[in-house]
Amino acid sequence: MLLEFIAVVAAAFAAGGLALIAGHLSRGRLPGWLPPFAAAGGIIAMIIYLEYTWAGRVEAALPPGVVIAQTNTHTAWFRPWSYVFPLSNRITAVDHRIRLTHPDQPDLVLTGVILQERWALNFGVQVVFDCANARRMDVTSTTRFTEEGVPEGGDWFSLSPEDPVLREACEGGEHGGRDG
Repeated sequence: MLLEFIAVVAAAFAAGGLALIAGHLSRGRLPGWLPPFAAAGGIIAMIIYLEYTWAGRVEAALPPGVVIAQTNTHTAWFRPWSYVFPLSNRITAVDHRIRLTHPDQPDLVLTGVILQERWALNFGVQVVFDCANARRMDVTSTTRFTEEGVPEGGDWFSLSPEDPVLREACEGGEHGGRDG
């Protein structure tokens, strides 16, 4: 957040400075209100740029084996351009680095899910996905696994078979996870 604030201030100084230089080079033919308006335009442009690129920057910073499965977008009346170009405000990633399966339960996949929202700390949970029945169970301190690899002590939540997080967890295991 601090680096983004510094980037916005730098954009304001750069745009205002360029307007001052242009005014000097034109020998005063440009209006005096141009530098502050250019600085304001630089602020707005930098904020829009940072808002639209944050998800891509988060994705680029992810380690190998962590794959973004879903990106949520939104629109807002105070950002009228978002009706044409919706903003990404939240991503859900699957961490295949901790992907585990049990030989007796090949349709159950234990993996990490990372939830990241703009201007919020990321949050990671371990989840068991039942690929055959399109459901998931969050692993908590009360979750136990039987010798046969069946999780107990949690609640199953039904998902759509087309849920992108379920599909990535179940079909995306070739991204570098481990079985065992």
